[in-house]
This record gives sequence, C-alpha cells and structure tokens, in this order.
Amino acid sequence: MSAPVANVVPAFDVESVRRDFPILDQQINGHPLVYLDNAATTQKPECVIEAISNYYRRDNANVHRGVHTLSDRATHAFEQARQTVANFLASRRVEQVIWTSGTTAAINLVAHSWGRSTLQPGDRVLVSWLEHHSNIVPWQLVAAATGAEVVPIPVTDAGEIDLQALAGLLDDRVKMVAVNHVSNALGTVNPVAEIIRLAKTVDALVLVDGAQSVAHWPVDVEAMGCDFFVMSGHKLFGPTGVGVLWGRESLLDAMPPYMGGGEMIERVAFPTTTFNVPPFKFEAGTPNIAGAIGLAAAIDYLGSLDRQAVMEHEAALLARTLELAEEVEGLRRVGTPAHSAGIFSFLLEGTHPSDVGMLLDQQGIAVRTGHHCAQPLMERLGIPGTVRASYSIYNTQEDVSRLFEGIHKAKRLFT
Repeated sequence: MSAPVANVVPAFDVESVRRDFPILDQQINGHPLVYLDNAATTQKPECVIEAISNYYRRDNANVHRGVHTLSDRATHAFEQARQTVANFLASRRVEQVIWTSGTTAAINLVAHSWGRSTLQPGDRVLVSWLEHHSNIVPWQLVAAATGAEVVPIPVTDAGEIDLQALAGLLDDRVKMVAVNHVSNALGTVNPVAEIIRLAKTVDALVLVDGAQSVAHWPVDVEAMGCDFFVMSGHKLFGPTGVGVLWGRESLLDAMPPYMGGGEMIERVAFPTTTFNVPPFKFEAGTPNIAGAIGLAAAIDYLGSLDRQAVMEHEAALLARTLELAEEVEGLRRVGTPAHSAGIFSFLLEGTHPSDVGMLLDQQGIAVRTGHHCAQPLMERLGIPGTVRASYSIYNTQEDVSRLFEGIHKAKRLFT
C-alpha cells in the first residue's frame, strides 16, 4: 500500500541522495535535468557504478569451477550477491533466488518451464488488464503450445483489479494467476495478499511481477504467500541486463530446465544428460556477473536509507502532483486508484502525448509517453496512450513544480 501522505519530510535528505547520482548533475537543452522516467529505468548511484567498475578492474573471471584466485573472488562476490537478494526479499533459502536478465526473462522462464510442463488443454491462466506485455505474451505463447487459455481479469474505470470479477473467474480450470504488484502504466498498487488468498481457494499458483514495487517499499515474499516473484535490477538503481526469479522450492525442483548449456548440468553424456539442482538448473551459460554484483550494491545502498522516510517522501511528491493537477484545466489524470506508487499518468486536452513529451524534453524534463507496453489496458480505457511522470528517491518538490511549469507551457502552445 502507499505510504501516508506528508508534505514535508525532514527525516529524508533528498539533496544528499541526489549527490549520490552523478547523472543528475547535468543540463538538458540548457535546463537542469528533471528525470521523471523512473518507471522505465532508475538512475544509478556512484556506489553501483564503482562496484561494477571494480569487478572489471580487479576480479573479472568466470564463476564456479575455476581454481585460480580471480575466479574464486568473482564466484564469492557473485554468490554473495545472490544472498543479498535473498535477504532483500526475505527468502527462506538462497537457492530460491535465480538470476535472469530481467523481469521479462524471469516470467518467460516460469511460463515456458512450469507452463509447458504443467498446462493442459482447458487449463486457464488469469492475467489482469493492468499487465505489462511481458506478463501477457509469454503466457499466450505457452497457451498456444499447450491448449490452455489466457483469460483477462477485468479492471475498473479507476484502474484497479476487480476483485469480485476475479473471484467469479476462479474455478478448478485456473492453474496460474499472474499479476503485477504495481501497474507500470498507472501506478496502481494491487492488493496482492487478497489476490493470493482468492487464488488459493482453487489451488492456483500466483506469480507476482514486482518490477515496479521493490524500489518503493520492502517486500517479504514468504509473508506475501506468492509462488513466484520476479524483478529487474535496473528499476532498483542497479544495472540493466540482470533480474531475479524467486520461486517456491518444491516448484523449482519439479520444473524442467528452460535453457541448456554449461553450469545447468550435473553430467552430460550422449545417451542421457542429468541436470543440476536449483538455482543452477536455470542458469545456463556465463551469467551477468557484474550485473549481479551491481544489483547487490544497489540493494545495499537502498538499505542504507530510511525506507519509511523514502516512502513518505515519494508519497509527498505524488500528493503535490495531484494538488497541482487539479488546477490545470483540461488535464485528465488517467487511473484514479485508491493506492498508487509514484506514477502520474495523464492526458492534456487538445494535445497528443508525444507532443507534450517532446516539449517537456525541450525544458529538460524527461517523461515517458505512449502505451507503456500496456496496450490492452489502453484499449480498456479507450485511449491510445498517456504522458507518464514517475518519481523516485532523488526527485524533489522543485521537480514537481518544473513538471507543471512545462505542462502549463504545453497547454498555452497546443490548446
């Protein structure tokens, strides 16, 4: 859920945080950068950049099985990073943490490994209309191969999952419910605990896409009760190209490998090959070692901050945004969920989202425009796309003011 709204949060020193992110100290088109595209990717603190650089400068070697010093150091750092992620997610065992290239790859791993080996004709996978394409298309591919069906969970006009409609869809045909923790397009915070409770009434598994939640508040996968949880490093102040699948041990043990190659085997022979145990069974080939180390550094950085103060700071930014939005005639907020996390999606009457985005960029303000890889949601809402401003720990009240100065300028020019 969203943190309590507070207009002033003296416990959080945002200026100190901003100094940790070197990219913010620049001008775009002659204006100080205002970075409001955090739902697409977050910026990286100096400590993450240094962790990656130091690995390549001092420890670069392939992990596992190497007997030389560099390989030993790289392996230790790589596996310590896995432990850092396990602690971050409150995982019971480190073996439940599987490295992937990101949220998309993690969902595909579950869909193609668990799905292809489990789903049968007539089975159903439920996904909400709020989902990113990466939590729709993999299930469609697997459904086409297995004879299963992908069924959308309705959402309300406010942009919230319709829990009553979800309850009506649940029966013994449903084998998986896949939902995001936070909508990347609207910022809706989904009631995953209640969704999981409902799914378990028919013994369905639940995959939670946490790409948009992990940077905003602590996550406890064991307490949540999900079966799979996925996330990306680059939305958590870490590098691109690294992500995580967390899964229940019994499920991971039973799932076949998704890819074949080195590391995921126990023994290879032409008559038959036997496979390694999780997590290695799902980590074929040389992994993104530097990416894992960088992600661990990002998690350590976030852990050095007061998470409650961070939540209050971000809530204050969104609260001020909504206040200023009410003063702009012709501005329509898209999605009005009761609980939202750092995302303001909107349309400006008489303008196209891309025109607004380009004008804002001319003023040094970075936002995202378009359908945000959520075309079914845009279809449900009857719009082609939106302008999306998304906040993070280093954004300020001045950033919010600059955003609305830009919106007023767009309104004067285009309407």
